[in-house]
Amino acid sequence: MTAFFKTLIKNKVMLFMVLPGALWFFFFSYMPLVGTIVAFKQYRFTREGFWASIVKSEWVGWDNFKFLFSTNDAYLITRNTLFYNLAFIIIGLVLSVAMAILLSELVGKKLAKVYQTGMFLPYFLSWVIVGYFAFSFLSMDRGMLNQVLGWFGVDAIQWYSEPKYWPYILIFVSLWKSIGYNSVVYLASIMGIDKSLYEAAMIDGASKWQQIKGITIPMLSPIIIIMTLLAVGRIFYADFGLFYQVPRDSGTLYAVTNVIDTYVYRGLKTTGEIGMSTAAGLYQSVVGFALVMISNFVVRKIDKDSALF
Repeated sequence: MTAFFKTLIKNKVMLFMVLPGALWFFFFSYMPLVGTIVAFKQYRFTREGFWASIVKSEWVGWDNFKFLFSTNDAYLITRNTLFYNLAFIIIGLVLSVAMAILLSELVGKKLAKVYQTGMFLPYFLSWVIVGYFAFSFLSMDRGMLNQVLGWFGVDAIQWYSEPKYWPYILIFVSLWKSIGYNSVVYLASIMGIDKSLYEAAMIDGASKWQQIKGITIPMLSPIIIIMTLLAVGRIFYADFGLFYQVPRDSGTLYAVTNVIDTYVYRGLKTTGEIGMSTAAGLYQSVVGFALVMISNFVVRKIDKDSALF
């Protein structure tokens, strides 16, 4: 025990540095874990307070989970959530890495910063604003896309009533908003690659594409694997703002825009069942944790140094 306190005193400066982050995780990530018991109860709030309400609420076991996945929409929302997240992970990874490589190859550094800032800006826009941007393009009467189609003699399209277009629209909007932010991580990694490797490759007569394929991408592979593993952990989570604000909660688009998060929100708004909402969140967390562990195990078997832990 004495050795433990000596270690604390020895590393007190480093411990104080991580204290704010540790407190944040404790209060916002670990303390709320107690509330997961609501997923197994028919929660009813009383005037005695939140904790007293949990204790007095009826224990219903797995009923909240059965209610969540016994509806006709269970397969639909699970399929949509997985499909969109897989598209975001795969396409987003390719485009983010490609954008980072293109930025690193720009000769004019001031111009590169202008491009980088322009790409980074959409990440800070709220989904409400992005939704209005999308509406300015897709509006039936005054939308820019319908005006362009009219110039070519094509009839206006009721975008908010045509589900077949929305998988492409949602993927495009999500990538437009996130690629700039994600590419910064890969750009920072590229900047850290030893320049002598490229100089040696140039002396050997390697073309720019050969340098990218033989040096840049292999050196980026550890961070690519780590970022992909973290993304896999949230594959059962959907960006609520994207799927609720951008389609403007159009009922005719639910077949392609309804995901677990929006389904739970609408169910909570309609029925007020907090237990069902908590059950959905617990389900997403458990599945995400399992996927990260399995993915990390597979990566560890292939390349131990590239695994998260």
